[in-house]
Amino acid sequence: MIDNSERIPRIKQLLMDNLKADSVDVIDESHKHAGHAGAKTGMGHFEVHIVASAFTGKSMLQQHRMVYEALGDMMQKDIHALSIKASTPS
Repeated sequence: MIDNSERIPRIKQLLMDNLKADSVDVIDESHKHAGHAGAKTGMGHFEVHIVASAFTGKSMLQQHRMVYEALGDMMQKDIHALSIKASTPS
């Protein structure tokens, strides 16, 4: 398992590459969850703001599934909680 300073660039790169995102911002919110059961695993809590044309015409559920798929095994190994704010460029 890696620490959050290494996770953030990896999350950003995976989303940029897999979704051809126009922009991705990743915010580490792990400090807000100190003492939470998920914090004990060493996995992180993150908020992601992503803008991608790939989201055009997709429901929120579809957009979130696309993000989860793009992050692959990070969702099981490195990310305990993920807040997603997805939008299209327009």
